[in-house]
Amino acid sequence: MKAITVLSLLAVALLGGGCYTVPETGRRAFVLPIYNDTAMGAAGFADLKAKGTISHDPQANARVRRVGERIARAVGSDLPSAEWEFVVFDDANEINAFALPGGKVGVYTGLLRVAPSDDELAVVMGHEIGHVTARHGAERMSEGVALAAGGLLLGAALNDNRHRDEWLAAYGLGATVGVMLPYSRLNENEADEIGLIYAAKAGYDPGAGVTFWQRMMAESAGKAKLPTFLSTHPANADRIRHIQSLLPKVAPVYQQHRKDH
Repeated sequence: MKAITVLSLLAVALLGGGCYTVPETGRRAFVLPIYNDTAMGAAGFADLKAKGTISHDPQANARVRRVGERIARAVGSDLPSAEWEFVVFDDANEINAFALPGGKVGVYTGLLRVAPSDDELAVVMGHEIGHVTARHGAERMSEGVALAAGGLLLGAALNDNRHRDEWLAAYGLGATVGVMLPYSRLNENEADEIGLIYAAKAGYDPGAGVTFWQRMMAESAGKAKLPTFLSTHPANADRIRHIQSLLPKVAPVYQQHRKDH
């Protein structure tokens, strides 16, 4: 591929991308205008429902809907195209939840065990929905396009360099450790902040984020962990400290809205 073609690809990736303002934090994010988040979310959720085991436990479903609907009202215009759907997946070993664009939210029964209070569940669901309102998925895909274009440009520039392969390998490692992983951890921290705000606006105690992650630390005790700089998620202890640092900001929001529920 000629260098001029690669330069064109890189220009399209960098200059064609729109700047998206993340709700609640105001951060400006690089998002290429080529992703239909809602359609991708709906298709992905339909696939997950088809492949997963959906729980019919009435108490679990009622609890997830109750918390989810309050969070959805708190989200409001941050996700204007949402057609909210809350599904409980029956997997006691999966301590997880997720949200997809368009207001599609899944919660695994394993999470309900580790998050016994509605406050804790609200913080987790708010976090996952925060990823969606922040458009973290589209942002990560946009970064991937830009980095791929950068790799092509570097490859073209080094076409006659005898150390070309070594330089390209170094670029790949640098892009992963230097850009993609830190941005992923930034996304996690930002989703924590947005999630606490949504929980507080819904009348749930954001301080439950601390107790939830303390339980998660207990669950993961003795299990092998990647060093933080090689992980897409912050270490649990770092996460707890970050949430604690946010509580003075979100506590007044909680005090304002708790009386409404």
